[in-house]
Amino acid sequence: MGANYSEIQELLQQKADIQARLNLMPYDGNPEIKESNGSKYLYMRKRVAGKLTSTYVDVYSDELYQLLLRNAKERKDLNKAIRKINKDLAILGYEDKELSARVLQNLDFARANLKTNIYDQAVLEGVATTFPQTEDIIENGQVHGVSAADVQKILNLKHAWEFILDRDVIQSESNYHMLCHIAKLVNEGFFYDGGRIRGIPVQIGGTSYVPPLPIETVVIERIDEIRSQDKEPIEIAIELCMYCMKMKVFKDGNKRASVIFANHYLIAQGMGFLVIPEKDVPEFKKLLVQYYEGEPLEVIGAFLKERCWKNF
Repeated sequence: MGANYSEIQELLQQKADIQARLNLMPYDGNPEIKESNGSKYLYMRKRVAGKLTSTYVDVYSDELYQLLLRNAKERKDLNKAIRKINKDLAILGYEDKELSARVLQNLDFARANLKTNIYDQAVLEGVATTFPQTEDIIENGQVHGVSAADVQKILNLKHAWEFILDRDVIQSESNYHMLCHIAKLVNEGFFYDGGRIRGIPVQIGGTSYVPPLPIETVVIERIDEIRSQDKEPIEIAIELCMYCMKMKVFKDGNKRASVIFANHYLIAQGMGFLVIPEKDVPEFKKLLVQYYEGEPLEVIGAFLKERCWKNF
């Protein structure tokens, strides 16, 4: 990858974004109309293992038929874009490595707990949704009685988690550029440049700590230093998470981005995931303020390792 690393990573991020969009699309295949007893019905036709399959969708309506046609065209365009990216990656010398069985298991472990993790992160951000409401938003993209901003935050969390759980992305380095892309995803719809390093001062409620303006070269070097330490992966993941939170690298979404960034590193090592459970959020916020104000990392680190680290 060498000298082409940044270009390769950008292509991998584009590919993961496209794959995440494909995963969110409800239908796969081409629409077909079947008639029975004078009524029309819509099906999706798809070739699986060399055989044509037909999956029932609903009773025919012009509106639904047009939706299915648009869905099929968009899916076709997205798959075409992925093929082009794969060609560009091959030209740059990128090889898709085989993931270890442990990392593959970790990906499955994280996916199986995805809704709970998103819910817990939403609670940490003060999003006032119940778990059933959060689940409904994740599955359907909307729910009655929840503000548009909260719905957007939950969908952004879903998109960011889908991104890091992509097989190509999990092979990429957990570096500053990865952090920025995650921040861009969690801030989508709120900030145009949500993944750009903060250039304005910010204050944090409930504490006298004022984070300094981050300097890009310093943040890049510090993240690389943390990752290169001779420590257990969980220790490195916690330090990455807490450094990014305290530095407030971005204008907003720092806790969300920091947690997901730490999980990108941890899952790539096959070492579980790190999320603050709903019941532990008050204690975490208390320790976070103390950490901001000078408490050693070891204090909140021990809490995270004992109460927030899920391994298998």
